[in-house]
Amino acid sequence: MKYSAQEVIQYVNEEDVKFIRLAFCDVYGKQKNISIMRSELPRAFEYGITFDASSIEGFSDEMYSDLFLHPDPETLAVLPWRPEHGRVVRMFCTITKPNGEPYECDTRSILKKAVADAKQSGVEFYFGSELEFYLFKLDENGNPTKIPYDEAGYMDMAPEDRGENIRREICLNLEQMGIYPESSHHEQGPGQNEIDFRYSKPLSAADDAMTFQTVVKTISRRNGLYAEFSPKPIPGKPGNGLHINMSVKNDTNHILLPSMLAGIMEYIRDLTVFMNPVEASYDRLGYAKAPKYISWSSENRSQLIRIPAASGEYRRAELRSPDPMANPYLAYALLIYAGLYGIENKLDLPPAADVNFYKADRSIQRQYRELPDTLQMAKKIASDSEFVAKYLPKSIINIYCR
Repeated sequence: MKYSAQEVIQYVNEEDVKFIRLAFCDVYGKQKNISIMRSELPRAFEYGITFDASSIEGFSDEMYSDLFLHPDPETLAVLPWRPEHGRVVRMFCTITKPNGEPYECDTRSILKKAVADAKQSGVEFYFGSELEFYLFKLDENGNPTKIPYDEAGYMDMAPEDRGENIRREICLNLEQMGIYPESSHHEQGPGQNEIDFRYSKPLSAADDAMTFQTVVKTISRRNGLYAEFSPKPIPGKPGNGLHINMSVKNDTNHILLPSMLAGIMEYIRDLTVFMNPVEASYDRLGYAKAPKYISWSSENRSQLIRIPAASGEYRRAELRSPDPMANPYLAYALLIYAGLYGIENKLDLPPAADVNFYKADRSIQRQYRELPDTLQMAKKIASDSEFVAKYLPKSIINIYCR
C-alpha cells in the first residue's frame, strides 16, 4: 500500500509505532539509517532531518557536512522482527543540501531521474533481482567464520539443505514488508542460497534489493549465522551474483527488448565498475556461470545476457555479470540509460552466441569482446567513458575510479 505523509503520521499514532528508521545508502550501496522518535515525524516530512555527511564514505567533507534526509512515505514498511509493542518502521529517503537542492551523490535520486527521463521518451522499464548469498557459521565469540552452514548442492533438499528454514523465515518477513518472493532454493556452493522476487518498477526494485539484504542478514544473525554477499566468499567455489532481470515497454507495446539489450551490450564495459565494484568481483567473472564475454543467447547461462524461456508479460532478459556489491540504484539507472540509447538509436542485436563459453575453443572465444578482467581496468574504462560522464556526476565517477 502506498501512503501519503499524513497517512503515515496517522498510522504511527494508531499502531503503537515508537521508532522510525530513515534509511539511505552511501555511494557504494551500503545501507545507513538514523532512528527518530514518533514526535519528530512531522518535522521530518516538512523540513527533513539533518545528519553528519562527513562520516559517510564518499559524501561531503567536514567543511560542508550537513545534509538532510526527507522520508518517502510510499516506502513505509514495518520491521516484522522488532517487538509488536513500540513498533519500528522504516522509510527510504531523498537527500538534499541545506538549501534544498538535491545532493549529487544521492544515488536513489539518480535512479529517479533516469526513470523520469525514460518516461519522457515514452518508455517504461521493469527490473527484478536474483541475489545469491552464503550462510556461514559463527565462532564462539559470535564472529563470522568461513565454515559453510551445510555442504548441500544445487536445489538439494533437507536434510542436506540446512538453509531451508532460514529461507522460509526470510520469505515470510519479506512478505510482511510488502515484498513478494517468487522462489527460493539452495545454490551450487556449500551453504549458498538464492531467493528471487517479482519484477517491479525500477525504484521499487532497487528499494527491494536493499531491503532484501537487510532482512537476510538480520534473520541469519537471529539464527546464529552470518550471511555473506561478497562476490567470491570461498576460493574455488561459485561466487555470488546479482542477476538482473529486465523488461521494457512503450505506450504502443512495441517490442523494444532487442534494442534495449543492444544498447546495454554496447556500453557494458563502461558500466562494469559500477556493476562489479570490488577486487573480488573479478575473481568471480568467467567462472561457474559468471560471464566473461559480451554475448547473448536464449537460456544459455554461459552468456552475459540470456533470454529465459517465457512468454507474454514474463518475457524478459537476464543480465548475469553484476554481483551483490553493486549499488542497485546506480546499476539500474545506468542500465536504463544504456537501454534508452539502444532504443532511441534503433540498434540491432548481434547474432546469438549459441556456444558454451566454458568449453568453447579459444579461437571462438576471441571473436567476442570481453568484460574488464581487473578492477583497475574497469576503473580506467569508466573514467574515460563519455557515456558514463553524461549521466553520472563527476564526484561519483571520481569515487569509483580513484
